[in-house]
Amino acid sequence: MREFGPDVVRLARKLAEGYLVYFSRGVLNSEGRKVFEEMARMLIDEHPELKKIVTRARRNPTLENVVRVLERVLGEETSTLLKGAVEGPYMYSSGVQHDWAR
Repeated sequence: MREFGPDVVRLARKLAEGYLVYFSRGVLNSEGRKVFEEMARMLIDEHPELKKIVTRARRNPTLENVVRVLERVLGEETSTLLKGAVEGPYMYSSGVQHDWAR
């Protein structure tokens, strides 16, 4: 398993948690690109073997390509952070009322 610097991890989490802020129509917006570029520079410096995947995300910064990079850094935490960013901290039920909610 690779070790990543704390700044790379912090920026990767920031991108995942800030999905609604940093992505527009499934592509990184200008603010998202700034965060991604800062993370990408440090990531390639630490792990040159990831240059190909980072370059692909730089050229075509879609959610899919950026998530591939984030998954290399954060692993399974990526999907949890993205889900939390999109759905928020609340869970909604389908109309079923539980005993504790009465």
